[in-house]
Amino acid sequence: MKKVKNLFVIAANVLFFSAYVNAQAPAKEREFNTTRLLYKGEEKHLSNVRQLTFGGDNAEAYFSFDGNAITFQANNSDWGTKCDQIYYFDLSAGNMKEGAPQLISTGRGRTTCSYFMPDNKQILYASTHEGNDACPPAPEKREDGKYVWAIYPDFDIYLSDLKGKIINKLVEGPGYDAEATVSPDGKSIVFTSIRSGDLELYTMDIDGGNVKQITSELGYDGGAFFSPDSKKLIFRSSRPKTEEEVANYKSLLAENLVQPTHMELYVCNVDGSELRKITDLPNASWAPFFHASGEKIIFSSNHPSKRGLPFNLWMVDIDGKNLQQITFDSMFDAFPMFSPDGKKLIFSSNRNNNGSHETNLFIADWKD
Repeated sequence: MKKVKNLFVIAANVLFFSAYVNAQAPAKEREFNTTRLLYKGEEKHLSNVRQLTFGGDNAEAYFSFDGNAITFQANNSDWGTKCDQIYYFDLSAGNMKEGAPQLISTGRGRTTCSYFMPDNKQILYASTHEGNDACPPAPEKREDGKYVWAIYPDFDIYLSDLKGKIINKLVEGPGYDAEATVSPDGKSIVFTSIRSGDLELYTMDIDGGNVKQITSELGYDGGAFFSPDSKKLIFRSSRPKTEEEVANYKSLLAENLVQPTHMELYVCNVDGSELRKITDLPNASWAPFFHASGEKIIFSSNHPSKRGLPFNLWMVDIDGKNLQQITFDSMFDAFPMFSPDGKKLIFSSNRNNNGSHETNLFIADWKD
Protein backbone atom coordinates (compact mmCIF):
# COMPACT_ATOMS: atom_id res chain seq x y z
CA MET A 1 0.00 0.00 0.00
CA LYS A 2 1.32 3.45 -0.88
CA LYS A 3 0.16 6.94 -0.09
CA VAL A 4 -0.81 8.70 -3.30
CA LYS A 5 -1.75 12.30 -4.07
CA ASN A 6 -5.49 11.66 -4.03
CA LEU A 7 -8.03 9.34 -2.48
CA PHE A 8 -6.85 6.05 -1.13
CA VAL A 9 -4.20 3.46 -1.21
CA ILE A 10 -4.62 -0.20 -1.67
CA ALA A 11 -1.93 -2.50 -0.49
CA ALA A 12 1.03 -4.57 -1.48
CA ASN A 13 0.18 -6.51 -4.56
CA VAL A 14 -2.51 -3.92 -5.15
CA LEU A 15 0.09 -1.16 -5.10
CA PHE A 16 -0.90 2.11 -6.72
CA PHE A 17 -4.52 1.13 -7.37
CA SER A 18 -5.43 4.54 -6.01
CA ALA A 19 -3.40 6.29 -8.66
CA TYR A 20 -5.39 4.47 -11.34
CA VAL A 21 -8.78 5.23 -9.80
CA ASN A 22 -7.88 8.85 -9.19
CA ALA A 23 -6.83 9.24 -12.79
CA GLN A 24 -10.14 7.80 -13.96
CA ALA A 25 -12.44 9.78 -11.64
CA PRO A 26 -14.10 13.07 -12.63
CA ALA A 27 -13.15 16.10 -10.52
CA LYS A 28 -16.48 16.20 -8.69
CA GLU A 29 -16.07 12.58 -7.59
CA ARG A 30 -12.51 13.17 -6.42
CA GLU A 31 -13.60 16.11 -4.28
CA PHE A 32 -16.61 14.40 -2.70
CA ASN A 33 -16.75 15.06 1.04
CA THR A 34 -18.06 12.04 2.92
CA THR A 35 -18.94 12.13 6.62
CA ARG A 36 -20.89 8.89 6.97
CA LEU A 37 -20.20 5.78 8.98
CA LEU A 38 -23.21 3.94 7.56
CA TYR A 39 -25.47 4.52 4.55
CA LYS A 40 -28.76 3.86 6.31
CA GLY A 41 -31.45 2.15 4.29
CA GLU A 42 -28.89 0.82 1.84
CA GLU A 43 -26.20 -0.99 3.84
CA LYS A 44 -28.71 -3.38 5.35
CA HIS A 45 -26.18 -6.06 6.24
CA LEU A 46 -24.17 -3.71 8.49
CA SER A 47 -24.94 -2.21 11.89
CA ASN A 48 -23.02 -0.64 14.78
CA VAL A 49 -20.26 0.56 12.46
CA ARG A 50 -17.20 1.65 14.40
CA GLN A 51 -14.14 3.49 13.08
CA LEU A 52 -10.81 2.05 14.27
CA THR A 53 -8.18 4.32 12.68
CA PHE A 54 -8.21 8.08 12.17
CA GLY A 55 -5.59 9.10 9.64
CA GLY A 56 -3.08 7.84 7.10
CA ASP A 57 -3.61 4.86 4.84
CA ASN A 58 -4.80 1.68 6.57
CA ALA A 59 -5.64 -1.58 4.82
CA GLU A 60 -5.66 -5.38 4.86
CA ALA A 61 -6.90 -5.77 8.44
CA TYR A 62 -7.36 -9.42 9.43
CA PHE A 63 -8.77 -10.97 12.60
CA SER A 64 -6.89 -13.25 14.97
CA PHE A 65 -8.18 -16.82 15.21
CA ASP A 66 -10.02 -15.96 18.44
CA GLY A 67 -11.48 -12.77 16.92
CA ASN A 68 -10.08 -10.55 19.68
CA ALA A 69 -7.38 -8.70 17.74
CA ILE A 70 -6.38 -7.58 14.26
CA THR A 71 -3.19 -7.22 12.28
CA PHE A 72 -3.00 -4.70 9.44
CA GLN A 73 -0.69 -2.53 7.38
CA ALA A 74 -0.54 1.24 7.57
CA ASN A 75 1.36 4.25 6.28
CA ASN A 76 0.86 7.09 8.75
CA SER A 77 3.35 9.93 9.17
CA ASP A 78 2.03 10.54 12.70
CA TRP A 79 3.22 7.02 13.55
CA GLY A 80 6.64 7.67 12.03
CA THR A 81 6.24 5.55 8.92
CA LYS A 82 7.52 6.36 5.44
CA CYS A 83 5.77 3.45 3.73
CA ASP A 84 3.61 0.49 4.81
CA GLN A 85 4.43 -1.21 8.10
CA ILE A 86 2.60 -3.98 10.01
CA TYR A 87 0.71 -3.37 13.26
CA TYR A 88 -1.13 -5.36 15.94
CA PHE A 89 -4.24 -4.05 17.73
CA ASP A 90 -6.31 -5.56 20.55
CA LEU A 91 -9.94 -4.76 19.72
CA SER A 92 -10.84 -4.39 23.39
CA ALA A 93 -8.83 -1.14 23.36
CA GLY A 94 -11.58 0.55 21.35
CA ASN A 95 -9.80 2.47 18.59
CA MET A 96 -6.47 4.01 17.60
CA LYS A 97 -7.48 7.67 17.75
CA GLU A 98 -5.08 8.52 20.56
CA GLY A 99 -1.93 6.90 19.26
CA ALA A 100 -0.12 4.20 17.32
CA PRO A 101 -0.76 0.51 18.03
CA GLN A 102 1.97 -2.10 18.49
CA LEU A 103 4.45 -2.12 15.59
CA ILE A 104 5.12 -5.67 14.38
CA SER A 105 7.41 -5.14 11.38
CA THR A 106 10.96 -3.82 11.61
CA GLY A 107 10.18 -0.29 10.44
CA ARG A 108 12.57 -0.85 7.54
CA GLY A 109 11.73 -1.51 3.90
CA ARG A 110 8.13 -1.98 2.77
CA THR A 111 5.77 -4.58 4.21
CA THR A 112 2.46 -6.14 3.24
CA CYS A 113 -0.05 -8.92 3.78
CA SER A 114 0.10 -9.82 7.47
CA TYR A 115 -1.93 -12.68 8.97
CA PHE A 116 -2.23 -14.37 12.35
CA MET A 117 -0.89 -17.82 13.02
CA PRO A 118 -3.26 -20.28 14.78
CA ASP A 119 -1.81 -19.64 18.25
CA ASN A 120 -2.77 -15.91 18.03
CA LYS A 121 0.74 -15.16 19.33
CA GLN A 122 2.58 -14.94 16.02
CA ILE A 123 2.02 -12.97 12.81
CA LEU A 124 3.39 -13.65 9.37
CA TYR A 125 3.98 -10.85 6.87
CA ALA A 126 6.02 -9.99 3.78
CA SER A 127 8.83 -7.44 3.85
CA THR A 128 11.58 -6.03 1.64
CA HIS A 129 13.82 -4.96 4.56
CA GLU A 130 16.60 -7.47 3.94
CA GLY A 131 16.97 -6.18 0.39
CA ASN A 132 17.15 -2.53 1.44
CA ASP A 133 16.35 -0.56 4.58
CA ALA A 134 14.72 2.17 2.47
CA CYS A 135 11.19 2.08 1.05
CA PRO A 136 11.40 0.73 -2.51
CA PRO A 137 10.49 3.39 -5.08
CA ALA A 138 7.13 3.53 -6.79
CA PRO A 139 7.10 2.85 -10.53
CA GLU A 140 7.63 5.99 -12.56
CA LYS A 141 4.87 7.26 -14.81
CA ARG A 142 5.15 5.37 -18.07
CA GLU A 143 5.37 6.97 -21.49
CA ASP A 144 2.90 4.39 -22.80
CA GLY A 145 0.36 5.50 -20.17
CA LYS A 146 -0.09 2.00 -18.70
CA TYR A 147 -1.20 1.82 -15.09
CA VAL A 148 0.99 -0.73 -13.27
CA TRP A 149 1.77 -2.26 -9.89
CA ALA A 150 5.28 -3.05 -8.73
CA ILE A 151 6.09 -6.64 -7.84
CA TYR A 152 9.09 -6.00 -5.62
CA PRO A 153 11.57 -8.88 -5.87
CA ASP A 154 12.88 -8.31 -2.32
CA PHE A 155 9.60 -9.43 -0.71
CA ASP A 156 10.07 -12.49 1.50
CA ILE A 157 7.74 -13.88 4.18
CA TYR A 158 8.63 -13.59 7.88
CA LEU A 159 7.18 -14.76 11.17
CA SER A 160 7.10 -12.39 14.15
CA ASP A 161 5.90 -12.44 17.74
CA LEU A 162 3.44 -9.80 18.97
CA LYS A 163 6.26 -7.49 20.07
CA GLY A 164 7.89 -7.38 16.65
CA LYS A 165 10.70 -9.89 17.16
CA ILE A 166 11.30 -11.95 13.99
CA ILE A 167 11.14 -15.62 14.89
CA ASN A 168 11.58 -17.24 11.50
CA LYS A 169 11.83 -16.60 7.79
CA LEU A 170 9.21 -18.87 6.26
CA VAL A 171 9.68 -18.12 2.56
CA GLU A 172 12.77 -16.75 0.87
CA GLY A 173 14.58 -16.77 -2.44
CA PRO A 174 15.00 -14.52 -5.46
CA GLY A 175 11.84 -12.82 -6.68
CA TYR A 176 8.47 -11.87 -5.23
CA ASP A 177 7.06 -13.93 -2.33
CA ALA A 178 4.10 -12.37 -0.51
CA GLU A 179 0.31 -12.42 0.05
CA ALA A 180 0.33 -15.23 2.59
CA THR A 181 -2.80 -16.28 4.53
CA VAL A 182 -3.48 -19.18 6.90
CA SER A 183 -6.16 -21.88 6.70
CA PRO A 184 -8.88 -21.90 9.39
CA ASP A 185 -7.82 -25.40 10.48
CA GLY A 186 -4.35 -24.00 11.16
CA LYS A 187 -2.55 -26.54 9.01
CA SER A 188 -1.66 -24.67 5.81
CA ILE A 189 -0.54 -21.38 4.29
CA VAL A 190 -1.24 -20.09 0.78
CA PHE A 191 0.93 -17.42 -0.85
CA THR A 192 1.86 -15.90 -4.22
CA SER A 193 5.32 -16.39 -5.70
CA ILE A 194 7.13 -15.72 -8.97
CA ARG A 195 9.54 -18.63 -8.49
CA SER A 196 8.22 -20.42 -11.59
CA GLY A 197 8.68 -17.30 -13.73
CA ASP A 198 5.01 -16.37 -13.40
CA LEU A 199 2.88 -15.13 -10.48
CA GLU A 200 1.26 -18.32 -9.19
CA LEU A 201 -0.36 -19.58 -5.99
CA TYR A 202 1.48 -22.00 -3.72
CA THR A 203 0.56 -23.77 -0.50
CA MET A 204 2.82 -25.02 2.26
CA ASP A 205 2.49 -26.60 5.67
CA ILE A 206 2.20 -24.25 8.64
CA ASP A 207 5.94 -24.68 9.37
CA GLY A 208 6.94 -23.68 5.82
CA GLY A 209 7.55 -27.19 4.53
CA ASN A 210 5.90 -29.21 1.75
CA VAL A 211 5.56 -26.34 -0.76
CA LYS A 212 3.19 -27.14 -3.64
CA GLN A 213 2.33 -25.12 -6.74
CA ILE A 214 -1.46 -24.67 -7.07
CA THR A 215 -2.05 -22.58 -10.21
CA SER A 216 -0.19 -22.73 -13.51
CA GLU A 217 -2.04 -20.67 -16.13
CA LEU A 218 -0.30 -17.53 -17.38
CA GLY A 219 -1.33 -14.44 -15.43
CA TYR A 220 -1.24 -12.89 -11.99
CA ASP A 221 -2.91 -15.07 -9.33
CA GLY A 222 -2.99 -13.55 -5.86
CA GLY A 223 -4.83 -12.45 -2.75
CA ALA A 224 -5.93 -16.00 -1.91
CA PHE A 225 -7.95 -17.05 1.16
CA PHE A 226 -9.13 -20.44 2.41
CA SER A 227 -12.78 -21.42 2.78
CA PRO A 228 -14.09 -21.92 6.35
CA ASP A 229 -13.61 -25.68 6.03
CA SER A 230 -10.07 -25.16 4.65
CA LYS A 231 -10.89 -27.20 1.52
CA LYS A 232 -11.14 -24.43 -1.08
CA LEU A 233 -9.33 -21.25 -2.14
CA ILE A 234 -10.77 -17.99 -3.42
CA PHE A 235 -8.43 -15.59 -5.24
CA ARG A 236 -8.21 -12.76 -7.75
CA SER A 237 -6.56 -13.10 -11.13
CA SER A 238 -5.72 -11.09 -14.22
CA ARG A 239 -5.18 -13.66 -16.97
CA PRO A 240 -4.20 -12.47 -20.45
CA LYS A 241 -5.93 -14.21 -23.37
CA THR A 242 -5.12 -12.52 -26.68
CA GLU A 243 -1.65 -12.44 -28.23
CA GLU A 244 -1.43 -8.72 -27.49
CA GLU A 245 -2.46 -9.22 -23.84
CA VAL A 246 0.06 -12.05 -23.40
CA ALA A 247 2.89 -10.01 -24.92
CA ASN A 248 2.00 -7.04 -22.72
CA TYR A 249 1.84 -9.18 -19.57
CA LYS A 250 5.22 -10.83 -20.23
CA SER A 251 6.88 -7.52 -21.10
CA LEU A 252 5.73 -5.88 -17.88
CA LEU A 253 6.54 -8.92 -15.76
CA ALA A 254 10.13 -8.75 -17.02
CA GLU A 255 10.22 -5.30 -15.36
CA ASN A 256 8.68 -6.64 -12.13
CA LEU A 257 5.39 -4.97 -13.00
CA VAL A 258 1.81 -6.04 -13.63
CA GLN A 259 -1.16 -4.17 -15.09
CA PRO A 260 -4.25 -4.98 -12.98
CA THR A 261 -6.96 -2.97 -14.68
CA HIS A 262 -9.12 -6.07 -15.17
CA MET A 263 -9.36 -8.81 -12.54
CA GLU A 264 -11.82 -11.62 -11.90
CA LEU A 265 -12.40 -14.03 -9.02
CA TYR A 266 -11.63 -17.75 -9.16
CA VAL A 267 -12.36 -20.66 -6.82
CA CYS A 268 -10.55 -24.00 -6.68
CA ASN A 269 -9.88 -26.87 -4.32
CA VAL A 270 -6.75 -26.45 -2.20
CA ASP A 271 -4.86 -28.76 -4.57
CA GLY A 272 -5.81 -26.59 -7.57
CA SER A 273 -8.43 -28.96 -8.94
CA GLU A 274 -11.93 -27.90 -10.05
CA LEU A 275 -10.74 -24.40 -10.88
CA ARG A 276 -13.55 -22.12 -12.05
CA LYS A 277 -14.11 -18.41 -12.60
CA ILE A 278 -17.03 -17.07 -10.57
CA THR A 279 -17.17 -13.46 -11.81
CA ASP A 280 -17.35 -12.10 -15.34
CA LEU A 281 -17.59 -8.37 -14.76
CA PRO A 282 -16.06 -5.21 -16.26
CA ASN A 283 -13.13 -3.47 -14.56
CA ALA A 284 -11.61 -4.97 -11.40
CA SER A 285 -13.10 -7.46 -8.94
CA TRP A 286 -10.68 -8.33 -6.15
CA ALA A 287 -10.07 -8.64 -2.36
CA PRO A 288 -12.37 -11.67 -1.98
CA PHE A 289 -13.17 -13.44 1.29
CA PHE A 290 -15.47 -16.34 2.15
CA HIS A 291 -18.72 -15.79 4.06
CA ALA A 292 -18.91 -17.96 7.19
CA SER A 293 -21.30 -20.33 5.38
CA GLY A 294 -18.64 -21.14 2.78
CA GLU A 295 -21.32 -20.65 0.12
CA LYS A 296 -20.84 -16.94 -0.60
CA ILE A 297 -17.96 -14.58 -1.39
CA ILE A 298 -17.66 -10.94 -0.35
CA PHE A 299 -15.33 -8.82 -2.49
CA SER A 300 -14.56 -5.31 -3.76
CA SER A 301 -15.43 -4.19 -7.28
CA ASN A 302 -15.89 -1.12 -9.44
CA HIS A 303 -17.68 -3.02 -12.22
CA PRO A 304 -20.65 -0.60 -12.55
CA SER A 305 -18.30 2.35 -12.98
CA LYS A 306 -17.26 3.90 -16.27
CA ARG A 307 -14.33 5.90 -14.86
CA GLY A 308 -12.84 3.93 -11.98
CA LEU A 309 -14.98 5.00 -9.02
CA PRO A 310 -16.61 3.97 -6.82
CA PHE A 311 -15.31 0.70 -5.38
CA ASN A 312 -17.84 -1.00 -3.13
CA LEU A 313 -18.28 -4.34 -1.40
CA TRP A 314 -20.36 -6.95 -3.21
CA MET A 315 -21.39 -10.53 -2.44
CA VAL A 316 -21.93 -13.43 -4.81
CA ASP A 317 -22.72 -17.13 -4.42
CA ILE A 318 -19.80 -19.50 -4.88
CA ASP A 319 -21.35 -20.59 -8.19
CA GLY A 320 -21.29 -16.99 -9.45
CA LYS A 321 -25.03 -16.35 -9.01
CA ASN A 322 -27.03 -13.82 -6.97
CA LEU A 323 -24.69 -10.84 -7.16
CA GLN A 324 -25.62 -8.35 -4.42
CA GLN A 325 -24.25 -4.93 -3.47
CA ILE A 326 -23.27 -4.65 0.22
CA THR A 327 -21.81 -1.14 0.66
CA PHE A 328 -22.78 2.10 -1.06
CA ASP A 329 -19.88 4.48 -0.51
CA SER A 330 -19.18 7.05 -3.23
CA MET A 331 -15.43 6.45 -3.17
CA PHE A 332 -13.76 3.30 -1.91
CA ASP A 333 -14.58 0.23 0.20
CA ALA A 334 -12.32 -2.85 0.07
CA PHE A 335 -10.42 -5.54 2.00
CA PRO A 336 -13.42 -7.15 3.72
CA MET A 337 -12.89 -9.94 6.23
CA PHE A 338 -15.40 -11.74 8.42
CA SER A 339 -14.55 -12.56 12.02
CA PRO A 340 -14.09 -16.29 12.69
CA ASP A 341 -17.64 -16.55 14.09
CA GLY A 342 -19.06 -14.64 11.09
CA LYS A 343 -20.66 -11.99 13.31
CA LYS A 344 -18.44 -9.04 12.39
CA LEU A 345 -17.00 -7.55 9.21
CA ILE A 346 -13.85 -5.42 9.03
CA PHE A 347 -12.98 -3.38 5.94
CA SER A 348 -11.08 -0.33 4.65
CA SER A 349 -12.93 2.74 3.45
CA ASN A 350 -12.72 6.41 2.47
CA ARG A 351 -15.97 7.09 4.34
CA ASN A 352 -16.02 9.63 7.16
CA ASN A 353 -12.71 11.20 6.15
CA ASN A 354 -14.07 14.76 5.70
CA GLY A 355 -12.92 14.89 2.11
CA SER A 356 -9.29 14.07 2.94
CA HIS A 357 -7.17 11.39 1.29
CA GLU A 358 -7.34 9.05 4.28
CA THR A 359 -8.29 5.38 4.11
CA ASN A 360 -9.35 4.04 7.51
CA LEU A 361 -10.40 0.76 9.08
CA PHE A 362 -14.01 0.14 10.07
CA ILE A 363 -15.64 -2.75 11.92
CA ALA A 364 -19.37 -3.56 11.88
CA ASP A 365 -21.82 -6.14 13.10
CA TRP A 366 -22.91 -8.36 10.20
CA LYS A 367 -26.54 -9.24 9.51
CA ASP A 368 -27.33 -12.00 6.98
